[in-house]
Amino acid sequence: MGDLSPDQAAAELAWLAARLQAANVAYHRDDAPDISDATYDALKQRNLAIEAAFPALKRSDSPSEQVGGTVAEGFGKVQHVVRMLSLGNAFSDADVRDFDLRIRKYLGLGQDAGLIYTAEPKIDGLSLSLRYEGGILMQAATRGDGAVGENVTANARTIADIPHVIADAPEILEVRGEVYMSHADFAALNRRQTDAGGKTFANPRNAAAGSLRQLDATITQARPLRFFAYAWGDLSAPLADTQFAAIARLATLGFATNDLMVRCDGPADMIAHYHRIEEQRATLGYDIDGVVYKVNDLDLQQRLGFRSTTPRWAIAHKFPAELAWTRLEAIDIQVGRTGALSPVARLTPVTVGGVVVSNATLHNEDYIAGLGGDGQPIRGGRDVRVGDWVQVYRAGDVIPKIKDVNLARRPADAVPFVFPDVCPDCGSAAIREDGDAVRRCTGGLICPAQAVERLKHFVSRAAFDIEGLGAKQVEQFYADGWITTPADIFTLRDRFATGLQQLKNREGWGEKSAQNLFDAIDEKRQIPLHRLIFSLGIRHVGEAGAALFANHYGSWRAFQEAMTAAKVGEGAAWDDLTGIDGVGAVMATSVITAMQQEAERASIDRLVAQLQVHDAVPVARDSPVAGKTIVFTGTLEKMTRAEAKARAESLGAKVSGSVSAKTDILVAGPGAGSKAKKAAELGVATMDEDAWLALIGAG
Repeated sequence: MGDLSPDQAAAELAWLAARLQAANVAYHRDDAPDISDATYDALKQRNLAIEAAFPALKRSDSPSEQVGGTVAEGFGKVQHVVRMLSLGNAFSDADVRDFDLRIRKYLGLGQDAGLIYTAEPKIDGLSLSLRYEGGILMQAATRGDGAVGENVTANARTIADIPHVIADAPEILEVRGEVYMSHADFAALNRRQTDAGGKTFANPRNAAAGSLRQLDATITQARPLRFFAYAWGDLSAPLADTQFAAIARLATLGFATNDLMVRCDGPADMIAHYHRIEEQRATLGYDIDGVVYKVNDLDLQQRLGFRSTTPRWAIAHKFPAELAWTRLEAIDIQVGRTGALSPVARLTPVTVGGVVVSNATLHNEDYIAGLGGDGQPIRGGRDVRVGDWVQVYRAGDVIPKIKDVNLARRPADAVPFVFPDVCPDCGSAAIREDGDAVRRCTGGLICPAQAVERLKHFVSRAAFDIEGLGAKQVEQFYADGWITTPADIFTLRDRFATGLQQLKNREGWGEKSAQNLFDAIDEKRQIPLHRLIFSLGIRHVGEAGAALFANHYGSWRAFQEAMTAAKVGEGAAWDDLTGIDGVGAVMATSVITAMQQEAERASIDRLVAQLQVHDAVPVARDSPVAGKTIVFTGTLEKMTRAEAKARAESLGAKVSGSVSAKTDILVAGPGAGSKAKKAAELGVATMDEDAWLALIGAG
């Protein structure tokens, strides 16, 4: 990360968003994954790491706010009572030690304080949740997008490792684990498939995932699936006080658990067990892609809580990746939603770390020329040319990138790549501003690439999520001139439900599907404020940023009036905006600029005129601090600052980094300085940490 410039980071984030979106489509819609679960998780981890280092560059379509994917057609939907989240990743011993340090810092524990972890193999399969009520298996569901999964109860009942009835269990018990296929069973299955003239599977994980997600349970029954239990969700009573004891309890209830799970006294023990498992990897008889570490004490897990998509108290330590040489066949330029021109290497497909790689990021024009973000040579100053033999690597981050060039194999007719200075999609000038390594199309609204990408973003899952209107339909409707701006979507019924041109008469459409789309569009005329703000595709404003704006301003009217009145770098509206904890000058400038551009604002106003925007609702309506703005200052002694902020936000409060007239409460610990003085001047209520804990019922 140290060698990554902001421009390189932006290009890499763009590549990540596109790659992960493609992976979601392949796995969740087409049931034909082109990368492993481990690769998918590691790509998301790299995205998180870059966003942590360059928070101002977080994209509006960031994969960091997503878990899994949408439910496939043909399966019933199951709402998870407790969300099924993914895991953060570690790729080195240093990452594991950093994980331990983060845990201790969050909990306020010193290096000498005892802290026990569990360590167990990370099974490479498909996550499954089993819900028991009164000891009877009532429901089985896949992870889906973490909130909603697929109902695969009939299929799960065919798996021998999954008991239908259990005794001496809590009244409600949701067991979570991994469905997998052993190496021997996988080989036997492929032999049977070959003999029967059927389709063979690429690897055991794909076979397991495809088998569990069959619409016909008799097909699943014929497949040799297994199940390891490793966690739980909804419970009516605790299983135990520790992770290790809870898993042991699941084993006594009749679930298969992994006998390689151990307790570890700190990072040294965790890393040692990782290497022991790594040495056994080839002889285990089933696929694993790393080792999972979890804080053993369940009370500490409760304190640590969760980020948006991952628990703070667990991490997956992945096995290392590989290198490979291949030929660079072409360099394509992709134009993103914000106009950035991103170069992508098209490669002769090569297997790298178990995954076929055919594309690699090239960051920007300097990177292609052999220069780093600081203007200094990289790769010894060797540039990258079409026809070159290049070394591709999927290091800890698992992002396909060019590591080196073999000049000895460079074709005699290879010429330096000339980066375009015009947009390949609209022909507008592509300029590179001083200090920016990214060249951007100046076409704006006239650029079809930007327009289409913005429309795709608008209908994405975290935005309007209109059923039946996905990327493919957006591209077709735009090409035909049916929609050019988001507002056009909401006039489709008026324009194309009747008359000479009717949607139902288009190829691939019928009366029912057309009616369903019109109805789905109408259903989205009512939209929560945070989704509307996110859907606008404002640069640097992702889901988290949109939520910050929605929670702070409360209503669309208040938000748009504040953005209209704000001046970049000065004034009360600017101070209020940048006073939102998590909103910096870059994000603030971006949203003000977007809301004050004449053409952009006109497009937004046309859209909002079609909608009923719901005001933001506090997370906890009955909390004594719901809707209030809280500022923490000084030294907190009962909990860390990060824990205090997380607790306040979970109760519906807004946490700000600065005191203003809109601050409701200042929580001042020892050493409080200028913030306490300003609060006194403004008449802001001030209390110490004990009073704060008493107020929220944690004293």
